[in-house]
Amino acid sequence: MSDPQIRVDDLKKSYRVHEREAGTKASIKSLFKRTYKEVEAVKGVSFTIEPGEVVGFLGPNGAGKTTTLKMLSGLLFPTGGAASVMGYTPWNREQKYLRHISLVMGNRNQLMWDIPAMDSFLVNRAVYQIPEKQFQETLDELIALLDLEKLLKKPVRGLSLGERMKCELAAALLHRPAVLFLDEPTLGVDVTMQVRIRQFIGEQNRKYGTTVLLTSHYMADVTALCKRVIVIHRGALLYDGDLSALSDRIAPFKLVKLDFETPEAAQKAGDYGLVTEQEEMKVTLRLPREETSSTVARLLAELPVRDLTVEDPSIEEVIEQVFASGVSA
Repeated sequence: MSDPQIRVDDLKKSYRVHEREAGTKASIKSLFKRTYKEVEAVKGVSFTIEPGEVVGFLGPNGAGKTTTLKMLSGLLFPTGGAASVMGYTPWNREQKYLRHISLVMGNRNQLMWDIPAMDSFLVNRAVYQIPEKQFQETLDELIALLDLEKLLKKPVRGLSLGERMKCELAAALLHRPAVLFLDEPTLGVDVTMQVRIRQFIGEQNRKYGTTVLLTSHYMADVTALCKRVIVIHRGALLYDGDLSALSDRIAPFKLVKLDFETPEAAQKAGDYGLVTEQEEMKVTLRLPREETSSTVARLLAELPVRDLTVEDPSIEEVIEQVFASGVSA
């Protein structure tokens, strides 16, 4: 069995933050005596990721996701713990290590603002010392997959957010990294572009075996790309495992959506389960998984039903329950 591509052991990161009250008096006082507090951004997180895995890294704002990615990409030193990526310690920032990773942040710009994207690609070619033939092959492939032809000669400041994100992804992948850290890669782009970017990331993983650690607030990104998720909250790990198993363990219920033929029938729906939504004759019931089949059979036999669908709860609902519980799943 191969060694993990990414190994994180009890990784911690805390910050010493200056605090003061509002107002002029407090401001003057802080010049002579400052008060600090320790903020723990990451509290002893541990996990491993195998070569070629695409793993979702989930959590609410402030959970510690971006801080973890910055440590793994070598931008931050940890306060404690250890990590290795491809056998390297990330914060040592060895050239051999940096040549094999990429970090893409949806709210950060790595392309040079006032020059065309193609010029930034050429700079990356020089920085990573990419052979001419490999560079051209990879660039042609990225242009085709991301539809970049019309964007290459435009200054980056003139690109839309979706266009810029496509160019950011291309710049990050020109050197064919073995490990790709993605922090909100579809942030702010329209739905069509989100789908295009997801498809592109999946294709890169299939073609080159790229290991991907992905953070996103768009659950469609996660469900489209990741079989496994790691969930953290307030800097601590809550869950690490199969995405579908998370739903089974945290949300052991089904949603039954009914369209009744009469208002009287809709009013009786509450006798069969918990009503979560109701609009005239349309009712949504929450039923325990193990009771769903028998309850649906009773409903159909006893009430006039025009239409019925049975669904699993959305992943958003499942993740919200994990966060609300604040304990490991």
